Amino acid sequence: MEAKLIALGVETFKIALMLALPGLLTGMLLGLAVSIFQATTQINEMTLSFIPKIVGVVIIIILTMPWMLNEMIDFSTYTMNLIPTFVE
Repeated sequence: MEAKLIALGVETFKIALMLALPGLLTGMLLGLAVSIFQATTQINEMTLSFIPKIVGVVIIIILTMPWMLNEMIDFSTYTMNLIPTFVE
Protein backbone atom coordinates (compact mmCIF):
# COMPACT_ATOMS: atom_id res chain seq x y z
CA MET A 1 0.00 0.00 0.00
CA GLU A 2 2.73 2.46 0.96
CA ALA A 3 4.74 1.50 -2.11
CA LYS A 4 1.77 2.34 -4.34
CA LEU A 5 1.41 5.74 -2.70
CA ILE A 6 5.10 6.47 -3.08
CA ALA A 7 4.99 5.41 -6.74
CA LEU A 8 1.98 7.69 -7.27
CA GLY A 9 3.86 10.58 -5.66
CA VAL A 10 6.89 9.99 -7.87
CA GLU A 11 4.65 9.81 -10.94
CA THR A 12 2.99 13.07 -9.89
CA PHE A 13 6.35 14.84 -9.69
CA LYS A 14 7.37 13.39 -13.07
CA ILE A 15 4.22 14.60 -14.79
CA ALA A 16 4.53 18.05 -13.18
CA LEU A 17 8.12 18.36 -14.39
CA MET A 18 7.21 17.11 -17.85
CA LEU A 19 4.37 19.62 -18.18
CA ALA A 20 6.41 22.56 -16.87
CA LEU A 21 9.53 21.81 -18.91
CA PRO A 22 8.55 23.33 -22.30
CA GLY A 23 7.63 26.72 -20.80
CA LEU A 24 10.58 26.84 -18.42
CA LEU A 25 13.07 25.77 -21.06
CA THR A 26 11.74 28.34 -23.53
CA GLY A 27 11.94 31.11 -20.93
CA MET A 28 15.47 30.11 -20.00
CA LEU A 29 16.72 29.95 -23.59
CA LEU A 30 15.07 33.23 -24.59
CA GLY A 31 16.40 34.88 -21.44
CA LEU A 32 19.90 33.69 -22.29
CA ALA A 33 19.60 34.94 -25.88
CA VAL A 34 18.33 38.35 -24.77
CA SER A 35 21.08 38.60 -22.14
CA ILE A 36 23.74 37.85 -24.74
CA PHE A 37 22.16 40.42 -27.08
CA GLN A 38 22.09 43.03 -24.31
CA ALA A 39 25.68 42.31 -23.35
CA THR A 40 26.96 42.64 -26.92
CA THR A 41 25.00 45.80 -27.74
CA GLN A 42 25.24 47.30 -24.21
CA ILE A 43 21.50 48.01 -24.19
CA ASN A 44 20.26 47.90 -20.59
CA GLU A 45 16.51 48.13 -21.10
CA MET A 46 14.56 46.15 -18.50
CA THR A 47 11.47 45.59 -20.66
CA LEU A 48 13.60 44.14 -23.44
CA SER A 49 14.20 41.02 -21.37
CA PHE A 50 10.57 40.44 -20.35
CA ILE A 51 8.63 40.84 -23.59
CA PRO A 52 10.40 38.13 -25.66
CA LYS A 53 10.19 35.67 -22.78
CA ILE A 54 6.49 36.29 -22.23
CA VAL A 55 5.67 36.01 -25.92
CA GLY A 56 7.84 32.91 -26.36
CA VAL A 57 6.38 31.11 -23.35
CA VAL A 58 2.81 31.93 -24.42
CA ILE A 59 3.48 30.61 -27.94
CA ILE A 60 5.04 27.40 -26.60
CA ILE A 61 2.16 26.86 -24.17
CA ILE A 62 -0.35 27.33 -27.00
CA LEU A 63 1.56 24.93 -29.26
CA THR A 64 1.99 22.25 -26.59
CA MET A 65 -1.49 22.62 -25.06
CA PRO A 66 -3.01 19.54 -26.81
CA TRP A 67 -0.13 17.35 -25.64
CA MET A 68 -0.30 18.77 -22.09
CA LEU A 69 -4.05 18.23 -21.96
CA ASN A 70 -3.69 14.61 -23.12
CA GLU A 71 -1.01 13.98 -20.50
CA MET A 72 -3.17 15.47 -17.74
CA ILE A 73 -6.22 13.48 -18.85
CA ASP A 74 -4.20 10.24 -18.96
CA PHE A 75 -2.74 10.90 -15.51
CA SER A 76 -6.14 11.80 -14.06
CA THR A 77 -7.66 8.63 -15.51
CA TYR A 78 -4.78 6.58 -14.12
CA THR A 79 -5.23 8.19 -10.69
CA MET A 80 -8.99 7.66 -10.68
CA ASN A 81 -8.52 4.00 -11.63
CA LEU A 82 -6.14 3.59 -8.67
CA ILE A 83 -8.67 4.77 -6.09
CA PRO A 84 -10.29 1.32 -5.61
CA THR A 85 -6.87 -0.21 -4.86
CA PHE A 86 -6.33 2.24 -1.99
CA VAL A 87 -9.73 1.64 -0.41
CA GLU A 88 -9.59 -1.76 1.21
